[in-house]
Amino acid sequence: MLVQLSIKNIVLIESCDIAFGDGLCVLSGETGAGKSILLDALGLVLGGRADASLVRRGEAQGSISAEFDITANAAAKASLAALELEQADTLILRRSLGTDGKTRCLANDQPVTVAALKKLGETLVEVHGQHDQRSLQDTILHRALLDDYGKLAPRRKQLSANYQAWREAAQAVAALQAQIDQAAREQDYLQHMHNELKALAPQPGEEETLADKRTAMMQSEKLFEVLDTATSELGAGKGAVSALRSAQRALTRSPLTSASALFAPIIEALERAAIETEEALYALEKAGQEATFNPEKFEALEERLFALKAAGRKYNLPVDELAGLYAQVAEKLSLIGNQSHQLGALAKKEAQAKEAFIREAQALSAERKKAAARLEKSVEGELKPLKMEGTHFRVRLETLPESGWSEWGSDLVHFECATNVTKGSKIIAYAPLSKIASGGELSRFMLAMKVALAGVRGAATIIFDEIDSGTGGAVADAIGKRLSKLGENAQVLVVTHLPQVAARGSQHLLVEKMEKAKKILTTVRPLSQAQRGEELARMLAGATITPEARKAAQKLLEEAA
Repeated sequence: MLVQLSIKNIVLIESCDIAFGDGLCVLSGETGAGKSILLDALGLVLGGRADASLVRRGEAQGSISAEFDITANAAAKASLAALELEQADTLILRRSLGTDGKTRCLANDQPVTVAALKKLGETLVEVHGQHDQRSLQDTILHRALLDDYGKLAPRRKQLSANYQAWREAAQAVAALQAQIDQAAREQDYLQHMHNELKALAPQPGEEETLADKRTAMMQSEKLFEVLDTATSELGAGKGAVSALRSAQRALTRSPLTSASALFAPIIEALERAAIETEEALYALEKAGQEATFNPEKFEALEERLFALKAAGRKYNLPVDELAGLYAQVAEKLSLIGNQSHQLGALAKKEAQAKEAFIREAQALSAERKKAAARLEKSVEGELKPLKMEGTHFRVRLETLPESGWSEWGSDLVHFECATNVTKGSKIIAYAPLSKIASGGELSRFMLAMKVALAGVRGAATIIFDEIDSGTGGAVADAIGKRLSKLGENAQVLVVTHLPQVAARGSQHLLVEKMEKAKKILTTVRPLSQAQRGEELARMLAGATITPEARKAAQKLLEEAA
């Protein structure tokens, strides 16, 4: 609720501090005294549009500060959390406005944007003027109000969970179906890739191995010539092995050398040389055989190498990654078959989730119909004392097509009314609330709605700006009673010219215009009980207050007590 409003240098207000209590607070005063200035100032600190002309003439800057008790205001605390502001039970909003149009906003002394100020303001104060009942013309709000009136939040919470489960299941089916469709479009190409790569059978590292072999085969002819020359040198004449063996035999057979210790090492060296020479000759002959250039083998090797490189270019991959591509293609092809089975399972899960949502939505619709009947009766009960017997109220539930279903269910709720209906009429033409002809009727209808919905959502502070305009007598008294009743569940501020309404207030503030130092100023002061009687008498009699007016004013206060 609004605890304190401080205004400085706004239009005709030089400086004022207003303390507010709970219940019904009445603001009265002569026409033009400046009551609208208070509402403009409050609207500014709640994020309203800034106009430099609001700054008092001769001043460079104006400011407004509003203190709210939000101990029980969960919506305001949620907004604080969303704006990442420190949690507290007291919220102080400040806004300054310069003549240059620049504005500065603070929430609990933390800088915030105008948008943030407005978001907070929506949770704190609800303003209704004679032609400003947009909240009752919003069909989305109608549904929320009906649910809150019927205490359907737990069922709607379950419905929301069911809707979320259904949407997630539907999204899973759609995603898998998209994958299947994509795979089906690619299946022929995938199958062609699979067959081609399977026939090619690429192996990791194969390109490097083949390139090395190709290089070796291209050099094999020159190598053969070198090896042939070496072999020929060893085999020239008798041949190196034969010569070594002959020299060894000659030394072994001669008695002069065979028995001499001097020649034993020589004979052994010749033996070793002969053996190693035989081994070297054998290795040369073998290497020469292997180094022999084979055109057929070379052609086959080149064909393989070129085929791998061509496949790499085709699929825009390094040759070494072709084996991995083959594995991926094989996996995709296998998934196409498996996905059909998965799709069936997911589709079944989606159908079950949708069925659960429909059951819960139907149950909620049934509860809404019951709540709608109670709300219709309650609102029409409030309309009669307001002299609107010819006005009928209806809550119409529209069943939406599946495309319109949401976490709120399958219904759209419309608050409708029919005016000037004669008693016993069989044909009643209902229309949206905005179609009510006069602003006075719409104001009273809105008041009836507010009383019927007392305690159901909405801000903690409700402001009515001359809602009683164009009424009087018994209607004014009925309006006063209902405003007082509404004040039992919320803080209500009402700007009024009717004594029947003003007498019902638990707090009465008088807005006056006065001259000070050759300046016209607007002031606001709380009235005592005796002062209230004088103000009510003025409202009854006008400029000249008569004893009869004072007596009538006292009677109004006594009846309201």
